[in-house]
Amino acid sequence: MSNRIGVVCGSFHRLEVERMLAHATDEAQQRGVEIGDVVWVPGSMEVPLALERLLKTHDSAACLGIIEKGETQHGLAMGQAVIKSVIDLQLKHDKPIGLGIIGPGAEPHHIEPRLEPHARAAIVACCVMQD
Repeated sequence: MSNRIGVVCGSFHRLEVERMLAHATDEAQQRGVEIGDVVWVPGSMEVPLALERLLKTHDSAACLGIIEKGETQHGLAMGQAVIKSVIDLQLKHDKPIGLGIIGPGAEPHHIEPRLEPHARAAIVACCVMQD
């Protein structure tokens, strides 16, 4: 099975997302697949464009990041828009996208226990859904 996975990483929580990337890379190695290009974006708003670009040259893609709970509904609205865009991109390209975004609405105590499982699940989704 050939599966080259591109990864989009949100840089707002860079230290935590670097740890997620390490877990994702480990999961890919265990499954015998390659992590291709890794693209760092400023925030969730830029994730769909980065995925669009990666899907042109990769078999699948994963996105890793964190959308915290804020004082307004901004994070929730952004999270919903990004997830809708991810679904649309999967259908447009007929390629899987692993969603490894914690939140929206994540509070600080939610983040740590979700770093590894969300990152690994994103890679698993790419592998399982690959033709």
